[in-house]
Amino acid sequence: MIGSFPTTRHRRLRQSPWVRDLIAETTLTVHDLVLPIFVREDNDATQSLPYPGFYRYAIHELKDLAEKAVALGIPALMLFPIISHDKKDPLGSESAHSNNLLIRALDELKRHNFPIGLWADVALDPYTTHGHDGVILNNKIDNDATIDKLIDLTLLLTKHGVDAICPSDMMDGRVLRLRNALDSNGFQDTLIVSYTAKYASCFYGPFRNILGVKKLNGPADKKTYQMAYTNAQEALHEAAFDVQEGTDMMIVKPGLPYLDIITKMASTYSTPILGYQVSGEYIMIKTAAKEGFLDEKSAFLETCVAFKRAGARAIITYAALEIAEWLRDA
Repeated sequence: MIGSFPTTRHRRLRQSPWVRDLIAETTLTVHDLVLPIFVREDNDATQSLPYPGFYRYAIHELKDLAEKAVALGIPALMLFPIISHDKKDPLGSESAHSNNLLIRALDELKRHNFPIGLWADVALDPYTTHGHDGVILNNKIDNDATIDKLIDLTLLLTKHGVDAICPSDMMDGRVLRLRNALDSNGFQDTLIVSYTAKYASCFYGPFRNILGVKKLNGPADKKTYQMAYTNAQEALHEAAFDVQEGTDMMIVKPGLPYLDIITKMASTYSTPILGYQVSGEYIMIKTAAKEGFLDEKSAFLETCVAFKRAGARAIITYAALEIAEWLRDA
């Protein structure tokens, strides 16, 4: 049954802030945010990056950052290591070292017992000289050999107290093998937040440069394991596998260009879906705002509400601190 004008006037429900707030279909709160952070060695003096809003935090700076995130009410931090080039090799061996950068960062944060979730990205690209997410054999990314390495990294991270591991490699079957490895080692409570639909995208460019991967060696791109942006049904197939294999949450990456994927997955599965507002998306807003083309606060709030409206339970965004402050001060 649909009303008609003039007895029905839609603008009556838009005329005042209080009524707009009262009937809002979608809401954004600080509890919807995950903050990804880049961790650097203490002796690396390069904190700022040639991208607006991005920083590399030394281990001794993590305490203050975590305190700020906790005070704002952000539920989780997601850690990415910036590995120095001299510690990289073709196999990503540094990922299995018991005193690697990510482990030391976790130890520092766990030492303070912050009431915040600690997540860690699980892939080999920060550790490899070729920049790929896995082991290269015969000029191809070897699926099963890569998973072996990811298991070693996952168990190491979990022994040092990580709350969630986030496999971003897109290898087939890795969620099941990681879940089995965790469970068989007594880590049944460790969350798996899988990058379920990770597309081969140009929007990752700034992120890769931050990791020090300006050019891939071996295969020229990541299209043999990341998904083609032409495909939507394939995301549902990937999700079916991850749910069956035991993932606890699923990430769609990138975010804003893939709202349709978030909606399809969220309407098909009850497993929580997260949208990742990636580096390219973040920088587009930052740069446009710096040039005066749009309002930064409005753009970030609107795009994050779009993620929620599409069906995402939460958003991973580099703007989490700013968004949390805006929401607090609203």
